[in-house]
Amino acid sequence: MASNYTEASIKTLSSTEHIRLRPGMYIGRLGNGAHAEDGIYVLLKESIDNSIDEFAMGHGRKIEVELSDRTVRVRDYGRGIPLGKVLECVSVINTGAKYDSETFQKAVGLNGVGQKAVNALSVHYRAQAVRDGQTKVVEFAQGRLKKDHKIAKTDERNGTLIEFTPDEALFGKDFKFRTEFIEDMLWNYAFLNRGLTLTLNGQPFKSEHGLKDLLTKELSGEPLYPIIHLEGEDIEVAFTHGNHYGEEYWSFVNGQHTTMGGTHLAAFREALVETVRNHFKKDYDAADVRQSIDAAIVVRVQEPVFESQTKTKLGSSDIGPNGPSIREFVGKFMQQALDTYLHKHRETAEVIKRKIEENEHERKELAGIRNLARERAKKASLHNRKLRDCRLHLGDRHARAEESTLFIVEGDSAAGSLTATRDVQTQAVFALKGKPLNTFGLSKKVIYENEEFHLLQAALNVEDGMDGLRYNRVVIATDADVDGMHIRLLLISFFLQFFPDLIRHGHLFILETPLFRVRNKRQTVYCYSEEEKQAAMAQLGAGHEITRFKGLGEISAGEFKDFIGENIRLEPVNLHHLYSSDELLTFYMGKNSPERQDFIIDNLKVEKDLVEV
Repeated sequence: MASNYTEASIKTLSSTEHIRLRPGMYIGRLGNGAHAEDGIYVLLKESIDNSIDEFAMGHGRKIEVELSDRTVRVRDYGRGIPLGKVLECVSVINTGAKYDSETFQKAVGLNGVGQKAVNALSVHYRAQAVRDGQTKVVEFAQGRLKKDHKIAKTDERNGTLIEFTPDEALFGKDFKFRTEFIEDMLWNYAFLNRGLTLTLNGQPFKSEHGLKDLLTKELSGEPLYPIIHLEGEDIEVAFTHGNHYGEEYWSFVNGQHTTMGGTHLAAFREALVETVRNHFKKDYDAADVRQSIDAAIVVRVQEPVFESQTKTKLGSSDIGPNGPSIREFVGKFMQQALDTYLHKHRETAEVIKRKIEENEHERKELAGIRNLARERAKKASLHNRKLRDCRLHLGDRHARAEESTLFIVEGDSAAGSLTATRDVQTQAVFALKGKPLNTFGLSKKVIYENEEFHLLQAALNVEDGMDGLRYNRVVIATDADVDGMHIRLLLISFFLQFFPDLIRHGHLFILETPLFRVRNKRQTVYCYSEEEKQAAMAQLGAGHEITRFKGLGEISAGEFKDFIGENIRLEPVNLHHLYSSDELLTFYMGKNSPERQDFIIDNLKVEKDLVEV
């Protein structure tokens, strides 16, 4: 029976209630902190953004971030919020100074929403402003005012302090801040704000060369030529080419990291190709110009329009109300600055030309191999027999499309257990037949010559780039033994070699499966480490039995359901703190067995040593 639609059905929520009921509208995904774009990092970013805007206006050259467990403190030394407006600025939506474009011409936060969302989504929130020997403090819990302190005298320096603890009722009991994601965030702020020092628990983040420093830090291998660094009014660009596959970009607007790109990035990609074509007077294919590029761009736009409150994609078409289009602005800058640079640096220009011609040669060679592989598949009536697909995929217009997951398992036994218990809506299974080929040092044609890799690429649908990726999460699910670890390394090497964007954009994970099952007649506990096993043994007391899982094939379908459902444990694979994946791959996967052998001998720990430790 349909419910009655009456006046009582119409509800008006306060801004705090609305933020807590629909947090995705304000901070995007919630998450537990395992992903760089999870909501807890958006809360931190919103708090830092205000301090960045103060620095941009010439006030305060230091921002201190302190992380203690789940509580974060952000202290700047700007002018401080006007004391009479502290309460409104952190609790009343659409309140702020940035509606006055003369005060904040190119600020990051324009909507007066950010701090209110931080407040509403925190179990504890405290804001303090210091101005000219006086201070004002307000405290909240879940967006509700707990204490409005009176203005008092202080010896502290001018500025603003924000302290908050995200609410576990929203972010989950197991959420946690990962310092590597916060460090990346602070480095980006430093690269975009030369002269500013940020600290995380005392560790400084500072840059002298802006985007050039960013690329130097992020490059996974040696660049083919010195980084090209170009600067103009309201725009800065840095780029080089490497030997990797794919294109890698870091794009920013007014200091905001636009991880999804937008109009400015599209304009840069187009302008780069056109400028190179004009310079060399050759109609190169766009893909050949951009293949293997590492580039960063920042533009400063007046009153930017983003496609969401989280500001991950720029939607503005113009540089400002009375300015040129972003496409025209970026195109003109690149045509002038890059063309001039290439004329002055002929050696670099020649390296770029050779790289484009190499890309063109490989693309044409791959096209021939690709066609042969497709013909072979057609003649053999080959379908993707390795894949047990799911019904929903990334990009589908469905609420659960982002849950789409591909599990890569070793052998039909593990595939059988997982297939029997998976969620057929969102979970797919790809079965390997054994140890895959070590692809380190091989060219991309190995994908078409090796049937297993060809089928895996087809399952992911990444032949022509990440835009077609069918699964939001690609999960390596191998046994927790030596062979399983080896297969894991071979697969990670494959993705690093040919599809690094899969890792850079946070799509690759390792499935953690239990090593032990401890149970008695009343209770069963699955343990993922020796420490968890000892705790379970103490918890269950006498009369328990212990099972050691040697492989995924030993785990029954009924048990497997517990490990890939709500309680799934996934460890993300990322490139944080990895400044040269080329060197790492060469050591572990290259043909340098004597060097690896010496390392193993020098670092080997036998059981007797471990017991003594």
